[in-house]
Amino acid sequence: MNSLLATALIAMVPVIELRGAIPVAVAGGAPVFPTVCAAMFGNLLPVPFILLFIRRILRWLKERSVHGRLLAVWIENRAVKRAPAVRRYAFWGLALFVAIPLPGTGAWTGALIAAMLDIRLKRAFPAIALGVFIAGILVALASKGTITVLAGG
Repeated sequence: MNSLLATALIAMVPVIELRGAIPVAVAGGAPVFPTVCAAMFGNLLPVPFILLFIRRILRWLKERSVHGRLLAVWIENRAVKRAPAVRRYAFWGLALFVAIPLPGTGAWTGALIAAMLDIRLKRAFPAIALGVFIAGILVALASKGTITVLAGG
């Protein structure tokens, strides 16, 4: 499989996102710029669908089974717990939340929070895209050893 396609697909996976996709590709010898672009594209691809459909999906899960209800409540609680900073700082809060390349942040969680706060697609997507762009640059720099802050050095 093409390494850029693999990078985009890895970046689409929740939790892993571009924070995992870029280091894997760079460690495998892929060129940085196309890798970052592919990871950003892959990371952003699910965002509109999350923003538009997650509430319906969570409602559907709650109606189906006890396990579905538990999963939906866990997802909602995760978003609500992280929402205050986004609510307080609006666009910039959402962008910075997504940009911080730490576990529990990223495009998936940012989109989930935006959906739970009823932030519309046309307002949420640009903030999430900016956050993904910043995170992509930070992770690429860390992957190349240019910055070591993320690795604790």
